[in-house]
Amino acid sequence: MRLVIARCSVDYVGRLTAHLPMAIRLIMVKADGSVSVHADGGAYKPLNWMTPPCTVRESVGEWRVEHGKTGDALVITIEEILADRSYELGLDPGLQKDGVEAHLQALLAERVEVLGAGWSLVRREYPTAIGPVDLLVRDDAGGSVAVEIKRRGEIDGVEQLTRYLELLNRDPRIAPVRGIFAAQQIKPQARVLAVDRGIECVRLDYDQLRGLDDPTTRLF
Repeated sequence: MRLVIARCSVDYVGRLTAHLPMAIRLIMVKADGSVSVHADGGAYKPLNWMTPPCTVRESVGEWRVEHGKTGDALVITIEEILADRSYELGLDPGLQKDGVEAHLQALLAERVEVLGAGWSLVRREYPTAIGPVDLLVRDDAGGSVAVEIKRRGEIDGVEQLTRYLELLNRDPRIAPVRGIFAAQQIKPQARVLAVDRGIECVRLDYDQLRGLDDPTTRLF
């Protein structure tokens, strides 16, 4: 991984256009070829980025990061480099879900109809440049839906799904993609944030998914 701290401006040119004025920022170049630009704030979300496959062309005072398929480009105009360091991080084992979340994912993949009649599974662990989304499914109208599954639904889970959706909606093969945040419990703040971002919230019943909640066996 290469970390560059520089005074720079950034322009995204392509299907979308965006401009970041001159300021000191962190430029992160990962081994997979992705490039992201960060400010000293806003938690972990970059201000702008380019996902692989892409090429980086460096010249005096300018970096041009061009996507290999879309032709979109990230143009970074550098006024001053304050630090430039590279590190070998090695192979990352990836995020391991706890047992309940992994089981919820497997159960929901087998019973996608819980989300809606006529829904079907496309793939578990659908890959993105920042990690896999738990489930990619299709609704009864054929639309793409990304599902992120948590045991406890909190704000960071909504943020995670938001980042996945931003990337997935750049893929013309599956776009447009909407999101479902599914959890056994969802905190009120997380629900408010999800609704604000157009993400549907679904409460998962673990026993029902396991087939243990049979209404015909209830006394009341």
